[in-house]
Amino acid sequence: MSHEIVEKNVGLMALIILLVISVGGLVEIVPLFFLKSTTEPVEGLKPYTALQLEGRDIYIREGCYLCHSQMIRPFRAETERYGHYSVAGEFVYDHPFQWGSKRTGPDLARVGGRYSDDWHRVHLMNPRDVVPESIMPGFPWLADNKLDTSLTQKKMRVMNMLISATCNGCETYTDKEIQDAPAELKGKTEMDALIAYLQGMGTSITSRR
Repeated sequence: MSHEIVEKNVGLMALIILLVISVGGLVEIVPLFFLKSTTEPVEGLKPYTALQLEGRDIYIREGCYLCHSQMIRPFRAETERYGHYSVAGEFVYDHPFQWGSKRTGPDLARVGGRYSDDWHRVHLMNPRDVVPESIMPGFPWLADNKLDTSLTQKKMRVMNMLISATCNGCETYTDKEIQDAPAELKGKTEMDALIAYLQGMGTSITSRR
């Protein structure tokens, strides 16, 4: 039988598997690049401010993404707990994405505006002061570490390149915004930056509900 020929020939089977996966991937992935809903920002979405951009890098550096996802699936159990499900147009300014799949802690896709800056500050210093059952470690050093802005302008220019290459109708940073960034961040701490990033999460959708 024909299937026996394939099953007994490892090289042929590998070739057919590769072909099937390639065709399936093209059919599933390529059309997404031509859908406006996946390549254009949702209404009201703006690029990260210089402070939020630095905060996002601190979020990644400290490994926050290892315990917190940033993607709400369109299931009732998730939307009732976290809010509106995530849509592709929310993430056009994210390079790389922070969707994740691990939830040791809650999803953070809609955490923006849910708590005050002071709450976040206390929570980051010692999570159990506001959530007694929390197993999250504290990050008190962020309050002492002054924000390093030596690469901020370079990051913004790189983001402009990425945005221009991947997003239709997206805004980029102006020359003035890039020029003024170090002055705007003067005196800020790493905790200020991380809180600014957290407070912006998901607000482009929640503000319209």
